[in-house]
Amino acid sequence: MTYCVALSVDRGLVFASDSRTNAGPDQVSVFGKMHVLLEAPDRFFVLLSAGNLGTTQAVRTRIRHDLEFDRRPNLRTVQSMAEAAEYLGGINAEQRRKHSEGGESDAAMTATFILGGQIRGRAPGIFLVYPEGNYIRASNQTPFLQIGELKYGKPILDRLVKPGLELDDAARVMLLSMDATMRSNVTVGPPIEVLIYDPQRPQLVRHMIFGPDDDYLRELGRAWQGYVEKAFSVLPPLPPRPAELLRVVDE
Repeated sequence: MTYCVALSVDRGLVFASDSRTNAGPDQVSVFGKMHVLLEAPDRFFVLLSAGNLGTTQAVRTRIRHDLEFDRRPNLRTVQSMAEAAEYLGGINAEQRRKHSEGGESDAAMTATFILGGQIRGRAPGIFLVYPEGNYIRASNQTPFLQIGELKYGKPILDRLVKPGLELDDAARVMLLSMDATMRSNVTVGPPIEVLIYDPQRPQLVRHMIFGPDDDYLRELGRAWQGYVEKAFSVLPPLPPRPAELLRVVDE
């Protein structure tokens, strides 16, 4: 399984992804799901992927070949992030159709992506691109996007994400969301990748990898667990209520 999340705050973009593709009693496979597609003076694109590994590789190969052989459109020719998301969606839908026509299971071969970045002169943004090719964009009401095993990490994001977060604080929130997911689902696991993009300093993209034995990742998880337990211990007790006898109804 997979868990990837992207966050847009006032100061920039933050991305996080795990690296586990298969987990069982005798096999754990690791494959990175965060990919910088293009880093140029006037534009920057990063991709997070979830779904069939063969499909995600085929999509990235097509994007790379379009750039290499200057096929139009490509990520150098698009004029906006929305146009880039539409371009990615078209490739994704094309790969889905190709697998379906080949007789392969449509559901098993699908992939979902988060595309983020910036084109000079325009605001940075993040987009969720579906297997059908359509997409949605993050907004002030929905500042983060998730793909994969998203339900365990969402409550932390709902509670802590604010537009005014500093980028480092936003990255810590993402790591807490990842920690909650790994605690509840063995199919999500390290190495964990985090990428921080600051539009004010686009040439200084920060990319960090936290391995399974990383001291910071462990300390962050332990500290969060401790504070959660402490918060629970000081919650108001249940209010007193008169005891009631429950009546059992025979079927």
